Amino acid sequence: MSGRGGSAADPTRITIEELRVTLSGRDVLAGVELIAAGGEITGLVGPNGSGKSTLLRTVYRHLKPQAGRVLLGDRDLRSMTPAAAARHVAALPQERENDFDFTVREVVAMGRTPYQKAFAGDSAADREAVLIALVQAGVAAHQGRRFATLSGGERQRVLLARALAQEPDVLVLDEPTNHLDVRHQVELLALLRAQDRTTLIALHDLNAAASVCDRLHVLHEGRLCASGTPREVLTPDLLAEVFGIRAVVLEHPLTGDPLIAVDHRTPAGTGAVAGAGAVADPKVVLNELR
Repeated sequence: MSGRGGSAADPTRITIEELRVTLSGRDVLAGVELIAAGGEITGLVGPNGSGKSTLLRTVYRHLKPQAGRVLLGDRDLRSMTPAAAARHVAALPQERENDFDFTVREVVAMGRTPYQKAFAGDSAADREAVLIALVQAGVAAHQGRRFATLSGGERQRVLLARALAQEPDVLVLDEPTNHLDVRHQVELLALLRAQDRTTLIALHDLNAAASVCDRLHVLHEGRLCASGTPREVLTPDLLAEVFGIRAVVLEHPLTGDPLIAVDHRTPAGTGAVAGAGAVADPKVVLNELR
């Protein structure tokens, strides 16, 4: 990995301190601490329900934590006004907007709102930022189309363009490759690598995470259980313990990145009850539950 991170004083670094988030009486995050270094791509991986999306929502201020804080450089993000925070942090959440009755260009131009005064029109700088974002996300050819007429993958790239138009210091992305075909997944991840921008990203695809991320943090049941480079973190033992899969970690023949080869026939573990790691006999499960 490239190791592009900034110094301790880097104003684009995200620091998460003792973060605790409680939803419906349950601690979804319990004292999580991690750093997304300036200019690096920092990945969050973990099973469903491990707290990845909740953590990202606290970073872009959709959720207020019960304890802890999120710092941008040495500033608490929650001490900023919404507009000021939006000039620094842009998000592509997992929940997608599907009902915009606007053109693609108009949707992307929404990313310039944090820079505009009330009732002010677009400036030359706004128009240039929107055009650059349209080109970067590969949707310039669609700029006159209505957002509602696009495919899921096209909408995804338009929303990424809106985030890029904010010209943020930090990008927060929750499963950004969802709905994208393989080619556009590769193009999106290559775009992120080329940004040289602090990026915090949650990914389910562990091989994509190993390829694109400088560092990985593994969440499990609301706690941080491993941190380091992809090669340090993605070990067969961790994959079995956290993800419940049998796998070996090889070297990718084209890139040299870690390549996870999963045994799709045999889950890790030998438990008889469903969820314990093995394919369970339904009759045995019913007996266990009685």
